[in-house]
Amino acid sequence: MEHNTKVKIGLIGLGTVGTGVVKVLKNFDNIEIAKIAVKNLNKKRDIENLDESLLTDNPYEIVNNPEVDIVVEVIGGVEPAYDLLKTAILNGKHIVTANKELLAKKGQELFNLANENNTVILYEAAIAGGIPIIMPIKTTLAGNKIHTIEAILNGTTNYILTKMEKDGVSYEEVLKEAQKLGYAETDPTGDVEGFDSAYKIATLATIALNQRVDINKIYREGITKICARDMKFAKDLGYRIKLIALAKLTEDNKADVRVHPMLVPIKDCLASINGVTNSVVLEGFPVGRVMFAGPGAGMFPTASSVLGDILAISKSIGSNEMLPLMKCAHNVNALQVDINDTQNKYYIAITASNTPGVIGSIGEICGRHNISLASVLQKGIDVENTADIVVITESCKEQNIKSAISELEKNSNILKINNIIRVME
Repeated sequence: MEHNTKVKIGLIGLGTVGTGVVKVLKNFDNIEIAKIAVKNLNKKRDIENLDESLLTDNPYEIVNNPEVDIVVEVIGGVEPAYDLLKTAILNGKHIVTANKELLAKKGQELFNLANENNTVILYEAAIAGGIPIIMPIKTTLAGNKIHTIEAILNGTTNYILTKMEKDGVSYEEVLKEAQKLGYAETDPTGDVEGFDSAYKIATLATIALNQRVDINKIYREGITKICARDMKFAKDLGYRIKLIALAKLTEDNKADVRVHPMLVPIKDCLASINGVTNSVVLEGFPVGRVMFAGPGAGMFPTASSVLGDILAISKSIGSNEMLPLMKCAHNVNALQVDINDTQNKYYIAITASNTPGVIGSIGEICGRHNISLASVLQKGIDVENTADIVVITESCKEQNIKSAISELEKNSNILKINNIIRVME
């Protein structure tokens, strides 16, 4: 490719991220937007001097356009994105995508197809918005054997949990407010039930652990059961509650990948990640423990990652070997650990009748299931003469906790198991 020819971009999607991409690309003379596919041609766009002739409502005009070098996809969802990108790759185009769901569900097919067609797919923007994480893992950290990822990958849930803790209010209340402020969608399921984090950790774990992780085998639990009382008890015990995306290699090289709330020790760096900030902590040899933190979403942070990918590709277009380091080279499917076989510490919040020996019987039942207690906290007695008892266990098997809980529930002095949350060690 000659030095003075412009790299031509076809952009699919002109929502928040797409708009950011158009705005930042104005500053680059060597990159030209050839076409932009939108859903609605008549929608008013918040872009100064936007050339309306670039817009089309048929995205196939982009993926089949011989002039387009790089297709940038920021529409989200599996269809039509999957078919569009497949078509683009078969037409020899490079891909930049911010689509975490597509990568989690169809990544394997797309990466294989790209390898066969000597094109690359870059997806820095799909995981943790503006935080550079994919490129560092594939380049600077490539010599490491990474064995653990602990991450906060969803700004909406982190905002809700931060606010619940700070103001001592209910999940429902904070959710309403987050929706008003635009931090949470009208239908918040994707965020609050952990789907978004699961899509992201599926891809992140695949590249960091160097094994293909199956999204369908990732255990997922959201934040809807967390209440202000849990927040307070956690704090009294020296923890904060966060929605954690976790991936670690077990000693026998299986992948333990899951998303669920956790009590994070206050001194742990993830405990201080508040509001809509995202953070990824990687641990491996020889680097040790490294932390990345920054904006996980938003117009310009995400556009920053998209732009970095566009520039990386545009610098190597025309060379024989496209970004060899960034190609997908995973051919091992991870053996994923079932949640019942994982080892964790647990927080258990119990409402019990205020009778002598109730704490003793909790300890006894746990003991019968090979569970030792690390700490027990009894909170005041209320008018019905019931007590709130909070237990933190030592590390034990999930399966054992489940059987202990079902025995606790049958005990007449135990009125209710309010919550069970795993604890980060």
